[in-house]
Amino acid sequence: MDMQTLYLLVPLAPLAGAIAAGLFGKLIGRTGAHLAAIAGVLVAFLASVLIFQDVEAGNTFNGALYTWMQAGGVDFKIGFLIDKLTVLMMLVVTFVSLMVHIYTIGYMAGDPGYQRFFSYISLFTFSMLMLVMSNNFLQLFFGWEAVGLVSYLLIGFWYERPTAIHANLKAFLVNRVGDFGFLLGIGLILAYTGSLDYQTVFDNSQELAAQEMPGTGWPLLTTICICLFIGAMGKSAQVPLHVWLPDSMEGPTPISALIHAATMVTAGIFMVARMSPLFELSEGALSFVLVIGATTALFMGFLGIVQNDIKRVVAYSTLSQLGYMTVALGVSAYSAAVFHLMTHAFFKALLFLGAGSVIIGMHHDQDMRNMGGLWKYMPVTWITSLLGTLALIGAPGFSGFYSKDSIIEAVHASSIPGADYALFCVLAGVFVTAFYSFRMYFLVFHGKARFGQPHGQDGDHDDSGGHRHGLAPGQKPHESPLTVTLPLILLAIPSVLIGLFTIGPLLFGEWFGEAIFVGGNHAALDEMAKSFQGWQQMTIHGLMGIPSGLALAGVVTAWVFYILWPGAPAVIRRTFGAVHTLLENKYYFDRFNEIVFAAGARLLGNGLWKQGDQGLIDGVGVAASARLVTLAARIASLFQTGRLYQYAFTMIAGVFVLLTFWLFLARHGV
Repeated sequence: MDMQTLYLLVPLAPLAGAIAAGLFGKLIGRTGAHLAAIAGVLVAFLASVLIFQDVEAGNTFNGALYTWMQAGGVDFKIGFLIDKLTVLMMLVVTFVSLMVHIYTIGYMAGDPGYQRFFSYISLFTFSMLMLVMSNNFLQLFFGWEAVGLVSYLLIGFWYERPTAIHANLKAFLVNRVGDFGFLLGIGLILAYTGSLDYQTVFDNSQELAAQEMPGTGWPLLTTICICLFIGAMGKSAQVPLHVWLPDSMEGPTPISALIHAATMVTAGIFMVARMSPLFELSEGALSFVLVIGATTALFMGFLGIVQNDIKRVVAYSTLSQLGYMTVALGVSAYSAAVFHLMTHAFFKALLFLGAGSVIIGMHHDQDMRNMGGLWKYMPVTWITSLLGTLALIGAPGFSGFYSKDSIIEAVHASSIPGADYALFCVLAGVFVTAFYSFRMYFLVFHGKARFGQPHGQDGDHDDSGGHRHGLAPGQKPHESPLTVTLPLILLAIPSVLIGLFTIGPLLFGEWFGEAIFVGGNHAALDEMAKSFQGWQQMTIHGLMGIPSGLALAGVVTAWVFYILWPGAPAVIRRTFGAVHTLLENKYYFDRFNEIVFAAGARLLGNGLWKQGDQGLIDGVGVAASARLVTLAARIASLFQTGRLYQYAFTMIAGVFVLLTFWLFLARHGV
């Protein structure tokens, strides 16, 4: 099998699985559907491993497979760019997707939409692979929109629930805002370079940097980069386009792990890293990226502190960690951003799937206030969740430590405007992350058992597609089946080990090669490389570093508040009631959107309906036409008397009028 055939196999195998499960699901049954979907993703993963080995041997590929169409002298092509950045994303996407597919067998076992669900997640995998493997903006945009469409279907998978429909519509609309900016950026690139091919655009980057937007005086390249990043703000949920991601927890838990941890939400991070030859020539765009990322990293972390739904805590941690990745992009540490993207994919997927295992054990109760002491009943879920939590907070020796600490060091070494603000945010975010992460851990797995009691707090969410049940009095939690716990174990291994094995080549070696470009005046990682002496020394140094101290302080604070003195949170809530209200209302972003954008859209819609539809179309167009036809009919009815002599007279009069008209035309030479 030649390599181009192998490249095609990677996205097409999951597509074949999606078609088999979706179109022939009833014919092949539940077992056939999940076997077809899993086989497709497994083939894609194994092919990605072979391609990775080929790229490691020094072989890359950048070429078109076929021309989709030609218009205005522009060729719209489908092609692949296979380099080390691509294969890293391919391995992450296919491995996490494979774990989610296996996990879904146990998690969705009783759901009537079983085959449909497998079809959707396989189709999503195909879309994401087309995005990361593209070598041009046309295919990038296709994958970009395809993952958005499938995420809409997955978030609203339980379409009989109004909350799910509201959530998927919200996600769809917010992402369209970002995609509008993304499309503008692509349009500007096409207008000024005449091409959508990455390499052609990168080769013309210096010419783009020397131009201005007509009539504005804005630097053209800065405008392009900011427009592209607005697309990333929507897809990767950066402030203020972050509001869709927490609500997307209305979808089944496997979706949270696949879309909102490892793949779709990281598409924006990958895109900016791929566009590094453009962003490196615009310090204004980098500064914009940096400030947005820093704000997201800290202020979204604060919201995780007040959440009681276990999945929403993990969702807000995803927002915060995406902010860290964006900060790394803003200081030109693209390698560190992709490195954290990779480590985060494993431990965040582990945390989401661990949360799903807890939900199964709790009979679909997601409220952490109804849990406690689960470590005795769910040992595999407990230990794997602990490992994922330690990786999330950046505990030395875990994968998250190496990537997160590298980002903090890169920000400290950067001189890009906004770096001081970003440094404060990422350092404060370490404490906040540790606090809300171990708040969740202690509430769920330790302390007093609070399950099996009457409860009904507002805001609980059912992740089963029906009514929320919870454990009845006397019932005990139970460990999840092997199809659920096996992916937890397999994800826990890279959550602990992947960072120490890969930090050297990914960050301080030449592993990415030409896939990522960094300008000579943005040398934060180069400065860090001078003092890097291996993961062992970094781990030892990290134990004594400020971030580790802040993380430990966050863990201890959570232990005091939720184990040693459980009444402390209530006291603090009463003392700082205004702050708590602000956090509970999520800084009023949703309320602002409802008042300004949603109300404005309703006002516009009502105006168009009443003035445009009823007034203009119905009143002037339809009603006036009807009145005119009625008047014409009444006039015509005057001549319909039934008397032959009147009909004969009318015919003679008509002939006379026609002859007069023809004579007039003939006399005037017409």
